[in-house]
Amino acid sequence: MNHSATRIRTLIFSPAIRIFHWLRALSILVLVITGFYIAWPFLVAPESTDVLVQGWIRFAHLICGFVLTAITLVRFYLYFFSRSDIERRSFRDVMSVKSWITQLKSYLWMGHLHKAGVYGPLQFVTYVAISLVALVICITGLVLYANVYHQGLGGMLWGSAAWITAQMGGLAQVRIWHHYLTWAFVIFVVIHVYMAVWSGIRFKHNSVDSIVSGYDYPKPDSHH
Repeated sequence: MNHSATRIRTLIFSPAIRIFHWLRALSILVLVITGFYIAWPFLVAPESTDVLVQGWIRFAHLICGFVLTAITLVRFYLYFFSRSDIERRSFRDVMSVKSWITQLKSYLWMGHLHKAGVYGPLQFVTYVAISLVALVICITGLVLYANVYHQGLGGMLWGSAAWITAQMGGLAQVRIWHHYLTWAFVIFVVIHVYMAVWSGIRFKHNSVDSIVSGYDYPKPDSHH
């Protein structure tokens, strides 16, 4: 028996976007774990002085911090200058009151939003907000880095880091805000994973598998 296709296979995430997404997810996971340990080093030091637990934890934190900083900057660049405009098109829905109402209703199992781009208005605003949080947490992280490592990159950043430290009211405040923003990441990740899985169940497309394969399977009347 022949059945007509009810969904269209559409590429929505390029290989670069997918790679950056998972690298960012991995770096955030490592940063959160190592960051909490740096704040509260609960492991008891072994008898051997050759095992530098805090040193290795801090090293992993620094490497992943630089990875997150680089990816954050590249993602901002790709949003504005990528050849694919599917992310930029999502801004149209942000400016549409009707799209906001439709998406909120869809979360109550009433109707479905045919998005202009890849994100609905609530998703778009949330991702912009967490991207700004990532930018600030990277800046505060670099400030903390420059206050510990005074050679090389730390030395190059020292002038700007000292100014930011003064504007924020001292190094303690920089550290506190760095910690607060970490919790913003934790809360976002929990909600993000839940909503990604829920959306796949609710709408039967644009779910977790899209950021793995890059493809979505909207119905022919969708505006992707």
